[in-house]
Amino acid sequence: MLKNALFIFFLAIIILLCFLPSYSKMQDMEKKNWEYQREIEALKEKNAKLEEERKLLEEDPVYLEKVAREKMGLIKEGEVVYKITPAELE
Repeated sequence: MLKNALFIFFLAIIILLCFLPSYSKMQDMEKKNWEYQREIEALKEKNAKLEEERKLLEEDPVYLEKVAREKMGLIKEGEVVYKITPAELE
């Protein structure tokens, strides 16, 4: 009886050792999958923001002018731009 119990115990240990590497690999893959899902959600949000900005640039002339002035430094004909820079400390 004790012999059968020890045999079953060692058999269970051997089976556990055989499946343990694949279980940890599965856990690693689930973690990576979760990280990829978070990255996908972040990229979807970024894509939605960019799509909204594209729509504004195509349809809203006021926003287009604002972007052209602020990001591209464009000015209207006859305008003068004054740039104020902080004084350097000696």
